[in-house]
Amino acid sequence: MKKIYYLKTCDTCRRILKSLNTDEFLLQEIKSEPITVKQLEEMHAFTKSYEALFSKRSKKYAAMDLKNQVLTEKDYKQLIIEEYTFLKRPVIIIDDTIFVGNSKKNVDALKEILS
Repeated sequence: MKKIYYLKTCDTCRRILKSLNTDEFLLQEIKSEPITVKQLEEMHAFTKSYEALFSKRSKKYAAMDLKNQVLTEKDYKQLIIEEYTFLKRPVIIIDDTIFVGNSKKNVDALKEILS
């Protein structure tokens, strides 16, 4: 399976996608087609952590004052399902490997696999 979860209004997602050949990927724009519980659980099976899938850079993270709360894995899961901006983006799945987020190390590793 080759799948990319992204946000079309995210400049970083657009930049990363533009640098990749996405012809063989199933693309899912998470605002117009929200992720399902099943999809999130599939991502969790790779990362073993909902926190690893959670974006603390989201504007809502600060607005909801979440940094001053103790969040559990259940909380992270629920927040991601309720609000698409809490999913760290992009999430790229290639067979049995997942790439979460846009760190340079992550993007470089992704490009290495695809080359």
